[in-house]
Amino acid sequence: MLDTTFDKESWYAPLKDAIEGLTAEQANWKPTGEATKTIWENLNHLIYYKEKHVAIMEGREWTQHLDGNETFYLTDQSNDDQEWKKVIERAEKVQDSLRQVLNKTAVEDLDQDYLELKLVNIMLHDAYHTGQIIQIRKMQGSWPSHR
Repeated sequence: MLDTTFDKESWYAPLKDAIEGLTAEQANWKPTGEATKTIWENLNHLIYYKEKHVAIMEGREWTQHLDGNETFYLTDQSNDDQEWKKVIERAEKVQDSLRQVLNKTAVEDLDQDYLELKLVNIMLHDAYHTGQIIQIRKMQGSWPSHR
């Protein structure tokens, strides 16, 4: 499930496919008059919660406490494609970190502190926001027609 929500297509598109090929300008776009977040903001939000979860699983202290709305603004948005690329790389890095820490976690430890439930929630959270990202791309006309 961790792989299918990020980079292995199952019966729905994974997050990596949903952000593939986007420019910074497209990642910053939102429909006029709509109460929605940009693709960049959604990716910020997903990164924050995964980074927090990885830190907790690794036993590191988490000091960057943001409320739910603040997480959408984790990184500054711009029309700079290099900055957008850094955000994508950060998303890939935290996904790899989550995979690594999960691979080191004993099955018995998944019951501890509801860890298994928290992991499932992270994955469902990714799937939910991936759907939003795809919808935004469809609205802006940047979602590939072959999908």
